[in-house]
Amino acid sequence: MAASYSFGPFTVDAASYRLTRAGAALAVSPKVIDLLLYLAARPTALVSKEELLAALWPDVNVTDNALTQAVSELRQTLGDDPSQPIYVQTVARRGYRFIAPVKAPAAGEAAAMPLEHAASARPVVAVLDFTNLSADREFGWLSSGIAETVTNDLRVAGNLRIIDRMRVVEAVRHVGTDLAALRHELHIDRAVVGAFQRAGERLRITARAVDARSGEALADAKADGHLEQIFDLQDRIVARFVDAFGAAASGCRPPRMNRETSSLPAYQAFTEGRIRLESLEASAVSSAIADFERAVSLDPGYPLAHVGLGMARFWEYEMSRARNQPDAALLAGAINPVRRAIELEGDLAEAHATLAFLLVSAGRVAEAQSAARRAVNLDPGYWGHHFRLAHAQWGEARLRALARALELYPDFPWSQFEAAMVYIARSALDRAESVLREGTIAQDRADHLHQRFPAKGLHWLLGMVRLARGHPAEAKAEFEREITVSATQVYAAEFAMNAYDGAGFASLQGGDVAGALPLFERALELYPEHARSLVGLGAASLANGEPHAAERAFERASAAMTALRRGGRGSEATLAEAFLHTVHGRLGEAVGALHALVEQPDMPFTGWTIPVEPLLAPLRQLPAYQPIALRLAENAR
Repeated sequence: MAASYSFGPFTVDAASYRLTRAGAALAVSPKVIDLLLYLAARPTALVSKEELLAALWPDVNVTDNALTQAVSELRQTLGDDPSQPIYVQTVARRGYRFIAPVKAPAAGEAAAMPLEHAASARPVVAVLDFTNLSADREFGWLSSGIAETVTNDLRVAGNLRIIDRMRVVEAVRHVGTDLAALRHELHIDRAVVGAFQRAGERLRITARAVDARSGEALADAKADGHLEQIFDLQDRIVARFVDAFGAAASGCRPPRMNRETSSLPAYQAFTEGRIRLESLEASAVSSAIADFERAVSLDPGYPLAHVGLGMARFWEYEMSRARNQPDAALLAGAINPVRRAIELEGDLAEAHATLAFLLVSAGRVAEAQSAARRAVNLDPGYWGHHFRLAHAQWGEARLRALARALELYPDFPWSQFEAAMVYIARSALDRAESVLREGTIAQDRADHLHQRFPAKGLHWLLGMVRLARGHPAEAKAEFEREITVSATQVYAAEFAMNAYDGAGFASLQGGDVAGALPLFERALELYPEHARSLVGLGAASLANGEPHAAERAFERASAAMTALRRGGRGSEATLAEAFLHTVHGRLGEAVGALHALVEQPDMPFTGWTIPVEPLLAPLRQLPAYQPIALRLAENAR
């Protein structure tokens, strides 16, 4: 396949996974880039649906609808009209054809590549887990720990594109360690493979840099020393590969940073805590907190351990966030150690990115954006910093940051979730649905393969979009999928509650009033005083001819709104008031509450779910609702 293809004002680049229009990058998902590259490589040829499904979703069982949505998103991005196509032609019941003239660059044109694409010429490197030759379980954590350190140091070195460790681990789980398979899966040029062996208090680390295409060894490295010298041993390995890869040509050999520790027990505790956190298992959070606290106690000057402790405490807070009064002390207890890490190492990108993530939850959006931008400036090659910058931003700024995160890590479903939030706020429900369908595939794959950082909520949000577009049966199927996937993850209970609510609303919309009641009750078992669930239960009780039960539910909902305000969650309380007003036919008061919600200047994404909230459906046909929709969309530009 050529490095890039040009057609009309567009250029799609295979190496950087970027689509530009007249030189300006467009926010588009990696799956759509895959589709465009596949079609553009075969101009004028009819490509069957079966061929595209096999090429774009290998080893994944998806329906034709996933392809239809990807084609729809591609057309929207290109501004293509399916009835009078310029780029992508549909051949009924057969497939698709790319009909625009396509220009692939000649070999000599690569040198004229714009500077913004120069990064695509850098070698792409993956570092695999190091093999424990001693089969010593006590030091099994070093397999991941050494690989993580080598990955991070090579990324800092410059002149290389380092594949994120998460992607490497997931690819190995999927295809094994065969280099040809990994090259196909990760599009890598080189791989670092290695091993370690402990003999008493001595440690030997060996590693090899390998050409992923030919299997030829490019460089070998070996380091022997005392266990407590492990950090120096790893430095020697990295220095050898920096020289071999030519990354030191710019004088960017990675320095020894204060972020690291000279304490092997502290390093072990930090590594074990990080591995626990990456699972996002609710039951592992308390153990991870203990790991990081132990690392900090062993070495109080270890900045990464403070960052880990802050992140672990944040997940503890997140498990309370759907309550009417989440534990604010937990959030403060998460922010403080991250600030301490920045005091210890002011240029630690991971600390600034983590602080940004936490400050968004504290409602300090401007400060969060500043911290996230600093992280990206310090370490622009790490996808996680771009994702956290996206999380702190809104509208087109969020979509641009997500596009960059997805370039670096294409299979991270939380990115699709956060992009869909913007499209929903814009009332662009077809675009939101397309993004979410791709995200649900990634969510299901991550859950099935037990990948790191598994996602939740995409089936719920897709169900909400389908329900808002008038498809209650399809929506209910998505809600049921959300409920049946892994129930042990940090966000599992929250999104299960949302999905039970959604299924209840779908039942009401589909005319199954009796079936809706137990669904709202099931949601309330998970979060007993959740305002939306209580309003839904009241609405279902009214529809079922039970006015007294409805009144009890509405009284509980009003009490929940008061609790929300006491807990500092005034926006959620205002939205719930709009629900209650709508159910009681007070449409003018409901519209007034929504107006107040979307006019908040400090939180531009407040109210983003309004276009898909089932209880607000009666408002959407009113002229008075249109200014609300326009304001939401304006906030999301």
